Amino acid sequence: MITIDGATGYGQVLRTAIGLSALTLNPIRVINIRKNRQKPGLMPQHLAGVKIAGDFCNASITGALPGSMDVEFTPRFHTFSDKKIDVGTAGSVSLLLQTLAPLLIFADRSVGLEIVGGTAGLGSPSIEYTKFVTFPLLSLFGIIQPTVEILHQGFYPKGQGFIRAKFHPTRKLNSIKHLDRGKVERVRGISIAGSLPKHIAHRQAYSAQKILVENGIEDVDISIIDNIHTLSSGTSLTLWAECEHTILGADSIGQIGKPAEKVGEETANDLLVSINSNSAFDKHMSDQIIPFITLAEGKSEITVEKFTEHVETNLRVTEQILGVKFEVNKYDRKISVQGIGFKK
Repeated sequence: MITIDGATGYGQVLRTAIGLSALTLNPIRVINIRKNRQKPGLMPQHLAGVKIAGDFCNASITGALPGSMDVEFTPRFHTFSDKKIDVGTAGSVSLLLQTLAPLLIFADRSVGLEIVGGTAGLGSPSIEYTKFVTFPLLSLFGIIQPTVEILHQGFYPKGQGFIRAKFHPTRKLNSIKHLDRGKVERVRGISIAGSLPKHIAHRQAYSAQKILVENGIEDVDISIIDNIHTLSSGTSLTLWAECEHTILGADSIGQIGKPAEKVGEETANDLLVSINSNSAFDKHMSDQIIPFITLAEGKSEITVEKFTEHVETNLRVTEQILGVKFEVNKYDRKISVQGIGFKK
């Protein structure tokens, strides 16, 4: 059994470790889960990820309780089926999908998920980021792109957003070589206001568009969703730059006392930082892509916007579980790895 220390890397350690363990059927123990958080241990979205991944691989699990800081996960054999999942309150739907994606793309059949939870929140990608950035980028590996249908938004604290996701079976992943973004072709986005005045979504979008155009991006189109009822009021803005070789994304949420214009400004500036880095993967995607390049067949080479703590975490955990060694050049922000060529 592989023991993984979760004292650093927070929930990302658990998400990556559980996803890869469930896929490869390697038993793991994760200790010190979220040790340095204000509320350490497992939160609702972490529990949902552990339990649902466990269902797909008939795992024996100990420690899967609220607040637990030590989990043993022993997968046995795969059984894939469609599922309905309630993350609980506003637990992130996107983070749950991060846990399950490496497992479900290698399922022996198409798998549909109906998930209730939070669609945008602090510390997690919006579901729009997952739909328009994460999942399209997975198609770089030669697989059928997973899909997301967003039926209802859910904001903190009550959540109750509702999405459908579908994964299609693949036999293997092709390696990738993405070292720059290429030409920025267009920027698209979605500005959302739930149970709030309509003008808020418009102000978020206008502020972002103004900054992007001022910085030389001519083709900017941000859709507005301003007439929806949500159990908790909230806003989100997600932007993505469709580039010659990749997609770069950024998102932000509204908060009490934070003007809509500030939400737009933050999101646009974050996207511009990613664009100006000329990297193939933005700071949010930089860690998400690591398990996939490791599972792929052949050598992959990528550049990342920055080496975040989540990137360092995924490098460490993936090396532990899959037995690879990454080549890392922090000066050029480059990561290379000889993939294990995982096949079902």
